[in-house]
Amino acid sequence: MTSAPSVTPEAPPAPAANRLPSLTGLRWIAALLVFGFHAATMRIVLEPDHQAVVNWLFTLGLSGVQFFFILSGFVLVWSARASDTPLRFWRRRVAKIWPNHVLLWALALLVAFWFADPVRLDIAVENLFLLQAWDPRPGHFYSINTVSWSLSCEFFFYLCLPLALPLIRRARPGALWAVVVAVPLLILALWPAQLLVPEESRWWFTQVFPPVRSLEFWMGVAAAELMRRGRWRGPKLPVATVVFVVTWVVAAEWVRAELWAALLSAAYLLVITAAADADVRGLRSPWRSRPMVWLGEVSFAFYLVHVLVMMTVLRLTGDWGTGLPGWWGLTAVLGFLVLNLVLAGLVHRFVETPMMRVLGPRRARAGATRLGDDAPVTVTPTAAPPEPAATAPAATAPAVAERATAERAGVAPQAPVVPRLPGPRRPADHTDDQPAYVESR
Repeated sequence: MTSAPSVTPEAPPAPAANRLPSLTGLRWIAALLVFGFHAATMRIVLEPDHQAVVNWLFTLGLSGVQFFFILSGFVLVWSARASDTPLRFWRRRVAKIWPNHVLLWALALLVAFWFADPVRLDIAVENLFLLQAWDPRPGHFYSINTVSWSLSCEFFFYLCLPLALPLIRRARPGALWAVVVAVPLLILALWPAQLLVPEESRWWFTQVFPPVRSLEFWMGVAAAELMRRGRWRGPKLPVATVVFVVTWVVAAEWVRAELWAALLSAAYLLVITAAADADVRGLRSPWRSRPMVWLGEVSFAFYLVHVLVMMTVLRLTGDWGTGLPGWWGLTAVLGFLVLNLVLAGLVHRFVETPMMRVLGPRRARAGATRLGDDAPVTVTPTAAPPEPAATAPAATAPAVAERATAERAGVAPQAPVVPRLPGPRRPADHTDDQPAYVESR
């Protein structure tokens, strides 16, 4: 196999293929959808016409969690480090999600004690160790800080991925495409399959149970591996965005509820892959502006604080379950949005980021067992060469980054390029599940 052609010093640097700021910005859109869904279901807005608008806009907002799961699988595989070990990977995952979770868990308990709400010790301990999503009993999987059920699912995904990654690296493209196509069909099949589950556990089975929710995660994993190899074929970002908007409107207006998740999983994946492609190629993207990236950076903290904050304020003011008349309802929703953003920024700045530096792993030891070491990925000659993006270390970047640099320098590659593994290390506080900054969930 021939090596990659040399590049003259005047050639531009390779793209920052490990950094996908558009996906960071898109995280905020997903977090906003979840916020809107909860604002609607809490009946903060009393005016019927205003409430109807909020309901229409955010009817499908709960699917924002689905976006997070797909994105998590995509980015973890895309940015997997050749120098990594399972233990180092798991340590970064814990360093990422545990400090924020423990903080909100403790605050939720303080709120419960303030209002004299009964709290069972077994439920509190189960929630603290992120085991609640495995418990189908009412009051268990949605407990303490209720939104933390999704962290329980994510923790299961994190445990599985290092064990599966060597197989993923060796999988044939056809098998990966089969996963991408099969997941929406399997999600659709959950509706008749839930009849096999006791009626009181059906919501838990379809919406919370970690192995079931991992379908979306593995869909993102398969798409990322295909893109790493230059085998992904999908629309560019403008077309993918139009497809998503049309899918959203059609699902909200005319599609039965049991079909929503299957349709939206495909639409979300198209947007995620198109945004990643735009970043690698240096194409225009509205999602990687500085404000959008910052909003994406705080989206994890925002997601964890928003329900607890809204419920606490509404209970303290006596407006829980009653709603606010006239324009006061919409004003309250906007006020909650700003308040949660401020609090999320503080949590991100003073808890999330420093604790990742403190708890995260240091440099890898030589000779350790690494993730996916035995399966270097080659880009096929049919892959379209990307345009260079910004700057870039490319520790596990797809080989198309080197190909683009060579072509911009006027040197045509003569053979498929093998990515250089391992590449330059990123800062110790940069983790895998969020490109371009210390990652979110």
